[in-house]
Amino acid sequence: MSQSGVEKVIVPPMDEHNVKLVNNVHPPDWVNPKPKDCYDLVVIGSGTAGLVAAKGAGGLGLGLKVALIEKHLMGGDCLNVGCVPSKCIIRSARAAADLKNTLPFGIKPADKVEVDFATVMARMRRIRAQISPVDSAESAKKVGVDVFLGEGCFTGDDLVTVAGQTLRFKKAVIATGARAVRPKIDGIEQVGYLTNESVFSLTELPKRLAVIGGGPIGCELAQSFRRLGSEVYLLHRGAHILNKEDADAAEIVQKVFMEEGIHLILNCKPTSASLTPEGKVLVYNVGSTQESIVVDEILMGAGRQPNVESLNLENVGVEYDPRKGVKVNDNLQTTNPKIYAAGDICMDWKFTHAADAAARIVLKNTLFSPFGFGKYKLSDLVMPWATFTDPEIAHVGLYEHEAQEKGIEISIMKILFDDVDRALAEGEEEGFVKIIYKKGSDEILGATIVARHAGEMISEITTAIVNKIGLSKMASVIHPYPTQAEAIKKAADAYKRTLLTPTTKKFLAFLTKIS
Repeated sequence: MSQSGVEKVIVPPMDEHNVKLVNNVHPPDWVNPKPKDCYDLVVIGSGTAGLVAAKGAGGLGLGLKVALIEKHLMGGDCLNVGCVPSKCIIRSARAAADLKNTLPFGIKPADKVEVDFATVMARMRRIRAQISPVDSAESAKKVGVDVFLGEGCFTGDDLVTVAGQTLRFKKAVIATGARAVRPKIDGIEQVGYLTNESVFSLTELPKRLAVIGGGPIGCELAQSFRRLGSEVYLLHRGAHILNKEDADAAEIVQKVFMEEGIHLILNCKPTSASLTPEGKVLVYNVGSTQESIVVDEILMGAGRQPNVESLNLENVGVEYDPRKGVKVNDNLQTTNPKIYAAGDICMDWKFTHAADAAARIVLKNTLFSPFGFGKYKLSDLVMPWATFTDPEIAHVGLYEHEAQEKGIEISIMKILFDDVDRALAEGEEEGFVKIIYKKGSDEILGATIVARHAGEMISEITTAIVNKIGLSKMASVIHPYPTQAEAIKKAADAYKRTLLTPTTKKFLAFLTKIS
């Protein structure tokens, strides 16, 4: 413990960048304030959901009394061990891949592309530290939030205790997030493994890396480490990576992975791990066959577990499931009417932008919905997301199978990027825009985009869905030429052409004669 009473946090390696990070998001000299008599809102957890809720309330200038409790690093997963560091590494990996793939553009590639992994990671730490003031304890304090560093738990129906102090509240928000699941593999604890919470502390590139889990996290990191020079083995229990995504989209990414030399081990179940002089031996089953690989590091990229421990939720009547998290209704209210939850602790959408949107719902429902009137609903959100492989997969709305399960008749408009001029010029023609719309109308139900910057493109379709803009109106939207987003207009134009029935054509022909 430091002299201030705040537990010291170390983020290895403690270079100048991580020192700056820690000084912002868990300052060792922080002195917890004297609690107010009663808080309008107490938020436990300062990841995206917690910060948006607390700073959103405190920054309104209404004189609300708001407290924010954090036991570890403010900014949560996104800043410290998620979005920010992973995208920094992805960018370095993409630069390395581009240097190796110059020949199609008429440029002779270098004989050898040398990756300075230590510099890659130092850049990541520098950028993370540069961003950290936005999520800092000081930034919350400046908008009137009382920040308490320490572990918070409920000790009464309207009480939370943190670092020996008791806070009384009118409403509370649980935003403690989730963490990587501990793997059920014999011997793995003794052998040692990485998760998203430790992989960004590496300073040396693993020569051989096993990544367990072919979902978004596993795929993003597997491709990045391969491009940076690791021999990568990606183990996945499914028959296909990214099996929750559109099958056509996942197929493109899987093909790229194979071309880039990632060893895909599908339909497998890791069973045990052991340490030998040659390295870490990971044993797995494929059907009835037992096989093994030898690697230097094992990265767990599958599964998240909610942080519900130590909150004393039973003490305040908040129901929860150790695997699924806190139980909430559509208004994000727990089984205790005074307590709400937001983010990974209670939602299937485990994205930063989803936590942000949920926190805004909680803000409205806890503070600005008298007698329960005018409450916002989680189910009203239209949630896009992206997997940041190369190419990226972005999606919003319904998948084909979901529409079929709901009994909705659909039509599909699919534009391949080999029909988009800018994609051809960029050498990025392997991808598509797929729009699902209601049969017999132009109502957009969902979309999937596969492209290098699909995450940047999906928002146009999300905006259309939110504002009930159909394909007919989208066809009238002018897109700069040449851009890859022109594929969206091509899809809308293709829909318009489906309206040219024989009867319509006869009518148009008549109009030309009298015009």
